[in-house]
Amino acid sequence: MHTDVAEVLIDIEAQLRQLGQWDKIPPSTEALASQEPFCVDTLTLPQWLQFVFLPTLYQMLEEEQPLPQRCGIAPMAEEFYRGSGLAIGGLVDALLRVDELLSEEP
Repeated sequence: MHTDVAEVLIDIEAQLRQLGQWDKIPPSTEALASQEPFCVDTLTLPQWLQFVFLPTLYQMLEEEQPLPQRCGIAPMAEEFYRGSGLAIGGLVDALLRVDELLSEEP
């Protein structure tokens, strides 16, 4: 399962880049230190994916830590991008896949 998750994380990054949603400059330390779920008060969803979600899961995989058992990010992406005009199908598919993988029994 860890290999499958790693592959999907790579796909999420590729989808964000393709959509032009990959930032070259990281958010401030203060923005990343938000105590709100998904840093909703300081980051956009793409920033949270890039600077919090992906690095955290990569680190967990590298250190062979247990992965979260639930995710549910795909619906958030659908809501975030609603009305944006961006072709988000590939990103949502990748997020659905990671949601499914993390919801599977180990």
